[in-house]
Amino acid sequence: MAEVQKVVPPGGEEELRNAPPWASWLPTVRMTLLSILVALFFGAILIAISDPRVVNADSVGAALKGIVQAVGGSYWALLTGAVGSWDAIGNTLVKAAPLICAGLGVTLAFRAGLFNIGAQGQLVLGAIFAGYVGFAMDLPPGLHLVVAILAACLGGALWGAIPGVLKARTGAHEVITTIMLNYIAASLLLYLLSNAAAFKRPGQLNPRSEPVDSSATFPTLFGVHTGVLLAVVAAVVVWWLLERTTLGFQLKAAGANPDAARTAGMNVPRLYLIAMVGAGLLAGLGSAMPVLGQNLSLTTSFAGSLGFDAITVALLGRATPLGTLLAGLLFGALNAGGVQMQAAQGTPIQLTEVIQALIVLFVAAPAAVRGLLHLKGKAQNTTMAAKGWGS
Repeated sequence: MAEVQKVVPPGGEEELRNAPPWASWLPTVRMTLLSILVALFFGAILIAISDPRVVNADSVGAALKGIVQAVGGSYWALLTGAVGSWDAIGNTLVKAAPLICAGLGVTLAFRAGLFNIGAQGQLVLGAIFAGYVGFAMDLPPGLHLVVAILAACLGGALWGAIPGVLKARTGAHEVITTIMLNYIAASLLLYLLSNAAAFKRPGQLNPRSEPVDSSATFPTLFGVHTGVLLAVVAAVVVWWLLERTTLGFQLKAAGANPDAARTAGMNVPRLYLIAMVGAGLLAGLGSAMPVLGQNLSLTTSFAGSLGFDAITVALLGRATPLGTLLAGLLFGALNAGGVQMQAAQGTPIQLTEVIQALIVLFVAAPAAVRGLLHLKGKAQNTTMAAKGWGS
């Protein structure tokens, strides 16, 4: 991943030392919010030019009225669909939870200097394990759910361990191996649902497993399945691991400068393996949520693009646990609100994906945002200097 180091301006050491802990977050938060607003502005332009009321307007006044109705109505529907009621908030949380877990897996690998593109495959393997435990085993309620969750984590961890071992033992680049494993995982799921008696549901033309037993599904709390709480717990655990443990320090050291880490006596290949196993475990945990909380059965499309969206979430969250949690909530809100935007205004659902892409684009290019808004570059106590993609 991009190796990152802090650069302190001359004479800024004393100011940096005396600054409160949260001070360094303010510039990043400010630019992120401005980036989101700029992305929403360009999204508004796309909404306007795709709306028939604007395209077919016969006067400037009618066109302006159509723009206001199209953009205002679409964004209002997006807002109400995301947080306009408790049901909407619950839907946002449900959609955000697997993104947060898988995004944390990508974040953990990032911090160790690895670019994990395999969250999708790790999700699929986790779902295979969780689904099998859910519909094939007969266990008491409570225990059944716990075993299914552990199975999801195990499946993801095993799939993450493969590129981890290859990286540690042979130096094989994790980007290549994880991409290939995504295809293998998708093909394995299709084979199991189409041919394996334990997975194939009798009488179904479309590949689909048996439904998960009720004893293996997440209980609901105020209409929201409790898997959402696991996503928050996972974020706290990853933060604690990275910021409060020796292992977390070693992972970050290996990511920042593997040569220096080796000189300091750290076993860098072992750290790579641990990072990929942990990334797979978190992605597997994310897979438990749609299987044990939403779809309740395995299909070839159950994961959608969750694993790839998780990469975007981790990048938007700047590879930090808190940032990933907030980015996952934002994307969950956009996904939930996008459905309402389409239903209420007829706005294409694909526009929410475009808005997501624009948000990430502008977050990744703060100089472009400053240029568009004519903001003066302000000297800060610290800046983040990227040194390129490491192997």
